[in-house]
Amino acid sequence: MKTIIKMLITLSVIGIVSGGLLSEISNWAEPQIIAHRKAATEAAIFMVQPQAKSYKKIDLDFEVYKVFDESKNSLGYSLAYVGSGFQGKIRIMVGLNEELNRVIGLQVLEQIETPGLGTKIVEKPFTDQFIDLSVDPKAAWVKGVEPSNPNEIQAITGATISSVAIIDILNDGIEKLRSVENAGGAE
Repeated sequence: MKTIIKMLITLSVIGIVSGGLLSEISNWAEPQIIAHRKAATEAAIFMVQPQAKSYKKIDLDFEVYKVFDESKNSLGYSLAYVGSGFQGKIRIMVGLNEELNRVIGLQVLEQIETPGLGTKIVEKPFTDQFIDLSVDPKAAWVKGVEPSNPNEIQAITGATISSVAIIDILNDGIEKLRSVENAGGAE
């Protein structure tokens, strides 16, 4: 009986100390994670809009930035948007022209897809397909064949769900931005 009580006390102390340490580490790391995410987002704004020299965040219920050249002429938008992938949430940054009908570039900011397959969505052969992609009316995907239309990309073999998720996230984000733009709220 004494052995069981000693074990329970020992395990309780270990649990309390471990929980307290995890809480402190979380409190210490959270501001650093937020700062890193902000820096990655800012870098991505200029990666998906290479001609941009400055930007202004637009206050909406999702993350969108109006981008400008060196003469303060509007170039379009950088849109950060989140959606579901195969393993979890995927966060992308997409550069769009002023008319919201053409993608300038795309970067995957966060993902937890299957290593070696789904993670190919962050690599150049896949992301380069989005450069100058027509999104009028919507982006689409094909599998196993070369894209034949200006709004199509080729899905990654073995990672079709992740590829399609990027298209769905892109289309959802653009649709939401278009509805705000049509209502006159993206200025």
